[in-house]
Amino acid sequence: MKFKHIKTKLVLVLFSGMFLASCTDVLDEKPRSIYTPEYFKTEKGVYGGLTSMYAHLRYIYGNGYYYNMCMTGTDEVTYGASGDGNFKDMDLSGVGQLTGATSRSDVLWYAAFPNINTASGIIENATTVGISESLISEARFFRAFDYFMLVQTFGGVPLDLGAGELNFNTSATRVSVRNTVPEVYTKAIFPDLQIAVANLPDAGRVTGGVTKTVAKLYLAKAYLTYAWWLQNPGNIPTYPETSRTDPDGHDASWYFQQAYNVATEAIDNPGSFGLQPTFYDVSLAQNDRNNEILLYADHTQSSEFYNGGSLTYGTGASPDNFASWMMTWNYTIIRSAADAGQTSLISSVQREAAQKYGRPWTCMAPTIGTITNTFADKTNDSRYDGTFTTVFRANWPKGNLNYAFLYNANNEQVVPGDAVMTFLDEEPSESIDYSNSTYKSNVGAGVIAGRADYVRSPTAVSRISFPSIWKQGPYRTDNGTGLGQPNAGSTRPFNIAKFSEFYLIAAEAAVKGAATSSGKTAYDLVNVLRARAGKWRWDNNDNIAKSEDHSAQMIAATPAVIDINYILAERSREYFGECYRWYDLVRTQKWAELASTYVICGPTFADHTPQTFQRDIQPYLYLRPIPQGQLDAMEMSDAEIDAYQNPGY
Repeated sequence: MKFKHIKTKLVLVLFSGMFLASCTDVLDEKPRSIYTPEYFKTEKGVYGGLTSMYAHLRYIYGNGYYYNMCMTGTDEVTYGASGDGNFKDMDLSGVGQLTGATSRSDVLWYAAFPNINTASGIIENATTVGISESLISEARFFRAFDYFMLVQTFGGVPLDLGAGELNFNTSATRVSVRNTVPEVYTKAIFPDLQIAVANLPDAGRVTGGVTKTVAKLYLAKAYLTYAWWLQNPGNIPTYPETSRTDPDGHDASWYFQQAYNVATEAIDNPGSFGLQPTFYDVSLAQNDRNNEILLYADHTQSSEFYNGGSLTYGTGASPDNFASWMMTWNYTIIRSAADAGQTSLISSVQREAAQKYGRPWTCMAPTIGTITNTFADKTNDSRYDGTFTTVFRANWPKGNLNYAFLYNANNEQVVPGDAVMTFLDEEPSESIDYSNSTYKSNVGAGVIAGRADYVRSPTAVSRISFPSIWKQGPYRTDNGTGLGQPNAGSTRPFNIAKFSEFYLIAAEAAVKGAATSSGKTAYDLVNVLRARAGKWRWDNNDNIAKSEDHSAQMIAATPAVIDINYILAERSREYFGECYRWYDLVRTQKWAELASTYVICGPTFADHTPQTFQRDIQPYLYLRPIPQGQLDAMEMSDAEIDAYQNPGY
């Protein structure tokens, strides 16, 4: 496959309420200040629209506020010490209020609908201008993708954007009617994905292009999600109100079976896709765009134009990839001393454009339960080590500081590359002295006799000091011998869909009653990923090669009977920090059960005492509110606008 850069441009197409369509050009097409609907009916216009399908992903994935919406308020994540209302409102723990004006689900709403309209324009016009069905199916995939994300987030959403259901709209309209959940699935999502599976190529037409395999993943996932919706075990309300009846006459069991069938067929026929040999390799920056990744929002360090953002400074807005900033604590204020009296303090771990570090915003924090329960096994299971940065190492020479060594915990000397501060994997047998009466840590870390690094135990993880997300950390090849550009948005792709999810989709469907084939029970499927998680080739935080295989121990620890809670725990271990968790808990209706309480220490460095927090997760919260800006833009009666909003908001 050839790598082809994508460059974006605006298409001036108006439709439903605040929806504004954007479109892009492709390859060497010259920039235009205006794209009209007439131009969209040309071959170049269609190709430009196809390119925009990929570009619009940047406005969702990598956006730190959508990242927040997907995880804050779950069992995985709470707000960090620097989190403002964007984060506290999502936590549902009494420190904010989630409304149509405060929910950051608006990131998805405003990016998805323009793309849906562009996709409809491609589907309507492409045949006329001689575009093949395989290319049209790229648009079908993205229209289904966006509708699938929307219906999970908001419930039923409009299929008519002003020109009829699933029709391309070219004129502004400020009225809208929401379709029901079954209508969105059976009229839009399933038909588009089924056609895409039939017609997309096995290999993308460009690097990162959509394929038959990624369409299968989303078809299986849509079947699975809709099956849960039909079954509704927790009696969660839907909106617009409708019966839990499938227009095509199928029941939940039928859809669970379809999810299993599609997922296992993809596993048996992977094409060029598959699993990476170790979990570490999946997220390693030097291994980006590997064969496990089916879809990603791409970026590049080679050009600001093609990257879609500055290569030197990020503003915290799309299309930058700035998600990793949110769950990175401010390690840059760690101080070591130039003298044994610990009076001349030096920044020993400086802000660096490296995967373990990056720009710290401290807006989101992992809960203590994530560290101690979800990732309880840190000896056999490599996934904790391949998810978090827990050891912060001296890098002061990269900041042009000339010291052969510095004094750190216990007045021990550290040299560049040594651990300066460590979040311990387990509670130590030795006591940790957090008093800092002799060897002071300015970030509230403690000392253990004989260790040169300051330490913090798992139960001392706090809103201000916590293991940082490693998976999405930045990576540049142009740092030279310095710190590089850590304030820029990440130039790495943001991974959206992975081949590994086929195993967990099929396993979940099997738990829900799907008939299984030989060798592919829920137990078998889960153990494929657990066995892989037991294989180490590198200890990320100890920064040393580690050729060990604990697959047997991982399989031995798998319960004989797999239930939904175990599937969810495995999904958390595989996909922590990747925008899955809220959707997983909402799909399975386990959100209130698993996330109504969480434990974390307080917002200052001196806080080492775990506190339990309560969340009030009411059934109506299983749908996010329609953005207030959308409601304000519509010219309908007050009663119609009120009825457009999801109940409870």
